[in-house]
Amino acid sequence: MMTGLKIATIGGGSSYTPELVEGFIKRHAELPVRELWLVDIEEGREKLEIVGALARRMVKKAGVPMEIHTTLDRKVALTGADFVTTQIRVGLLNARIKDERIPLSHGYMGQETNGAGGMFKALRTIPVLLDIDKDMGDLCPNAWLINFANPSGIVTEAIAKYGRNKKVIGLCNVPIGMERGAARLLDVDPSRIRIDFAGLNHMVFGLTIYLDGNDITQTIVDKVAAGELKSLMKNAKNFPWEPQFIKGLTVMPCPYHRYYFKSDEMLKDELENFALGKTRAEVVKRLEDELFKLYRDPNLDIKPPQLEERGGTFYSDAACRLISSIYNDTRDIQPVDTLNRGAIAGIPDNSVVEVSCMITKDGPNPLAMGKLPVAVNGLVQQIKSFEQMVIEAAVTGDYNTALVAMTINPLVASDKMAKVLLDEMLEAHKEYLPQFKAYFDAK
Repeated sequence: MMTGLKIATIGGGSSYTPELVEGFIKRHAELPVRELWLVDIEEGREKLEIVGALARRMVKKAGVPMEIHTTLDRKVALTGADFVTTQIRVGLLNARIKDERIPLSHGYMGQETNGAGGMFKALRTIPVLLDIDKDMGDLCPNAWLINFANPSGIVTEAIAKYGRNKKVIGLCNVPIGMERGAARLLDVDPSRIRIDFAGLNHMVFGLTIYLDGNDITQTIVDKVAAGELKSLMKNAKNFPWEPQFIKGLTVMPCPYHRYYFKSDEMLKDELENFALGKTRAEVVKRLEDELFKLYRDPNLDIKPPQLEERGGTFYSDAACRLISSIYNDTRDIQPVDTLNRGAIAGIPDNSVVEVSCMITKDGPNPLAMGKLPVAVNGLVQQIKSFEQMVIEAAVTGDYNTALVAMTINPLVASDKMAKVLLDEMLEAHKEYLPQFKAYFDAK
């Protein structure tokens, strides 16, 4: 009988996959992955084969007994899998370009996971993830689903509420970036830093920060206020915070909070780039082209450092660390997207939050964080309402629900403009929105 784990990665042709492979190679002694199945769709066939070949070279160089399989047949990959990771982009990068350019053409924020763009990424992604979840129920009912597809929190909650699989965890690289940022501020190894995270995906706060178990929150807040923290993320502009604002906030914000607390500067910067044809999506498309030229090189057998220019760097640390902790029942503490279950006061138990959890063989146990600080609680509650309405719209295809979701997002906040954006973006993404068939038929 063969021993070891079977892992299926949906969206295996992604430029991020070499980082995932590197993560499994580094941890092979503690996480014996026997088979890694990389799955993609017909449009991603070429990239899948390029990434698969690079992955095989990486495994060969490392000398670990891990088989790399590539396939367009999701069901073959899922059959008997122990873990399934999802890193899909429905509509590919062209859809992301529309998510960013359409709102910006009307003077509104265009961003992959926030505002109107984030909403439409969720509307396209949720039905596909629910299909994957259904297949998992038939083919690998005991497998864990580790979702990295953005917007991760919304997608994870949709599966938890409407899917068959309750063994679903969402994941994001932002908290790891925040921990590493705090470590860099103090010039210490990241393993010595731990942060109590609480909030939502791309809306998470570092409530308490520890160095070797000692509370150093005030030190980090002061350093962030002084502008010493440079974001390790490549996909959010690093505008400096007003020092007094951060000191008054008393917690560590994440890079995405700039979309809400520095909206004017962020929008101005995005509009300038939009005018030059340099939205983040267009930059990423050029980066991807460069990465795949590198990946084609038959002599390349490591993850190239250029991959860190993409926004999802540290993905392997997050995904592989989580899978290893579940497999080994390590009971260490990691931030993940999971059902609240009382961890954050004032958010429904069956809603997904991003929170520090103890990771066990039975999954994440959220740590009790109590009430969020008054200064941030209102924004988190507003975004949670938005997320719940987006999920409802994604599952039902109800136009009115979608319009309410768009309107209550603070980056839109106008029912008239929300309708303009909704109508234009529905039309632009029609091919990937089958749940809105009744709306399109009635037009």
